[in-house]
Amino acid sequence: MVDKRSKIRFGIVGTSNIAKIFLEAAYLLEQFEFVAIYSRDSERGKAFVNGLGNIRIYECLEDLAAAKDIDAVYIASPTCCHASQSILLTESGKHVLCEKPICTNLYEWSKMLQSSSENNVIVLEAMRPLFTPGYEVIQRNLEKIGQIRKVNFSYCQYSSRYDKFKNGIVENAFKPELSNGALMDIGVYCVGVLVGLFGKPEHIFAHGYTLPHSIDAMGSLTAIYAGMQADLVYSKITDSELPCEIQGEKGTIYFRHISAPQEIRIKYRDSSEELLVENTNPNSMLHEVEVFLNMIHGSNAPEEYNDITSLAMEVIDEARKQIGIIYPADSLPN
Repeated sequence: MVDKRSKIRFGIVGTSNIAKIFLEAAYLLEQFEFVAIYSRDSERGKAFVNGLGNIRIYECLEDLAAAKDIDAVYIASPTCCHASQSILLTESGKHVLCEKPICTNLYEWSKMLQSSSENNVIVLEAMRPLFTPGYEVIQRNLEKIGQIRKVNFSYCQYSSRYDKFKNGIVENAFKPELSNGALMDIGVYCVGVLVGLFGKPEHIFAHGYTLPHSIDAMGSLTAIYAGMQADLVYSKITDSELPCEIQGEKGTIYFRHISAPQEIRIKYRDSSEELLVENTNPNSMLHEVEVFLNMIHGSNAPEEYNDITSLAMEVIDEARKQIGIIYPADSLPN
């Protein structure tokens, strides 16, 4: 356990936009200290840390893993790299906060958990909505709507890289060899919140549309529970502004933005309404970083969140099997 008064010295893997958002959130927390970054392209690394002080840049991840003055690492690399990078870092005694999806499949996740346990460090999926105040509000108010019968979760967001794809320019987000796709990139939010709130479904039925020689671009998943059905819809090639719904016999909870729930309200059967949450912190990654730091200091335990990750990976593996989504990482030795 780390002294609660001490700073946690972080390294970052990757220079993507999500890594920048993470850093903006982390800098709001006084316990956070940024000391190093790993990038295969040193120029990208230099550009990322420009103006941030004396931040070391590593082009070799093994060197970062071996550094004695790094306590934890945030991983924002392509999904296909998550398992091997996380295991290298946990074997080196580093705590790991890894972007969603945590890895390609449930088998990889089991190996990551095993390594973290053997080396007495934390590995945690940065599944943003589960750490937000909005999610907690939804969880706390479910009983108000009585027996829950129907759930509709939607995340449809036209990818900024899709137009390039249509013009023959294939960027990382559309490369299946990186374990990418609509289910893994954004459908995972719907799955994570679903199993977080309601546990493992009894059955699932999944469908998807795959772009020629590319990723699954959109899809749907129906999850069956005792007395309840959930329909999840996700897309990287269309937009939707439909709110998410949790329908109960006494009323319905509505909210927007499955990745960071807000504008949360209940409409009861008598037509009365209750506003639960309007807007939350504009940087919704703040909460996951704060919880992760608390875990390192011993104030929170990762098991609850890791159990949700295990359930979500199990559902996603089955959905991919039904849709026919196979990644190179599925057949690689671990």
